Amino acid sequence: MEKIEEQFANLHIVKRSSQPKEPTYLLGIDTSNTGQAEKGSIVAVLCSNGSIRIYDKETLNILREFSGHLGLLNGVKFANSCDSVYSASTDGTVKCWDARLASGKPMQLFKGYPSNTFISFDINCKDHVICAGTEKVDNDALLVFWDARMSSQDLSTARDPLGTYSETHSDDITQVHFHPSNPNMLVSGSTDGLVNVFDISIDNEEDALLTTCNSVSSVSCIGWSGKDHKQIYCMTHDEGFCWWDLNHLDSDEPITRLSIQDVREVLNVKEGNMDYLIGGLYHEKMDKLFVMGGTNTGKIQLMSCTTSGLSHVASLPGGHTATVRSFCWNMQDDSLLTGGEDAQLLFWKPGTGNLEEKTFTKKDSRKIASSVHQRVRVHSNESYKRKKT
Repeated sequence: MEKIEEQFANLHIVKRSSQPKEPTYLLGIDTSNTGQAEKGSIVAVLCSNGSIRIYDKETLNILREFSGHLGLLNGVKFANSCDSVYSASTDGTVKCWDARLASGKPMQLFKGYPSNTFISFDINCKDHVICAGTEKVDNDALLVFWDARMSSQDLSTARDPLGTYSETHSDDITQVHFHPSNPNMLVSGSTDGLVNVFDISIDNEEDALLTTCNSVSSVSCIGWSGKDHKQIYCMTHDEGFCWWDLNHLDSDEPITRLSIQDVREVLNVKEGNMDYLIGGLYHEKMDKLFVMGGTNTGKIQLMSCTTSGLSHVASLPGGHTATVRSFCWNMQDDSLLTGGEDAQLLFWKPGTGNLEEKTFTKKDSRKIASSVHQRVRVHSNESYKRKKT
């Protein structure tokens, strides 16, 4: 099997999206799970102007655009079994759209409680449950849950929540991610520095909380990794990185595999530097965790993760001209989609290059003003705590 270092180094841009009339930051990317990277696959992109753009993956042509939220968007996610795409907003709603249809109306509307401002969300692997995290309001930071199962009787009716978790975070809940294969496992992260793991099949919140890890700073990204996805990783708004092993919850071994307060201070980049972290990538075929970072001028950096630390693997220069905000890696064909503050969506594939890219003249950066901001807060110095049973 070709090493991921070689795969990444051999990536070339095969398509760039055309510049829209209104340039926006591209803050999130997800791909349809039904196309299997063949023709007909579609891509959903979260834009800082409050819209969701649907692209044809192969051509990067915009197929349609949804703009039905009244607030800032905070997340875009395809259903696992169909071409429905979900979005959450600070307007206190989660909406479901049919990505194949040009209708301007959502298929489903999930309403929160009156004070809810959603800044994170996810849907579980069975497409049965949605969870959204809120900003802190009146000392409450909530995880709100809905039944996402569709029936013809209630498609036109707004869904009310099933319930909430209210006791486990003390500040804005910036990240929510369900387990890739266990529909009941959920991890959440917050500006309070805590990363909580839940089993939502258990009746009450206190018992559903399996463990709490402390990142020591405001959480910007979380994800699952490892064999059977029994590890979790976390990145912080001040470029810290943590990695925990849930296999050790019932043993005396520490669950912390790696903890770095500021990756920028310890990473040795072969050529150049790294200014920020973008996200994580667990490569299932290789059973390896990788971390993606970047520079303010648009170069993408790939790092491998071991218990000894993060090691620089390869760089992707010449693509973006400003901060890269989002990416989506396809395991089937090892292709990569990236989006940034230069308003460009790029499609990378392994190979020897493409005439389209060779004849492309890189334009000046289109870095634009955005109302999206990052909150950086430093919290407790406790490395982690474990719930005793």
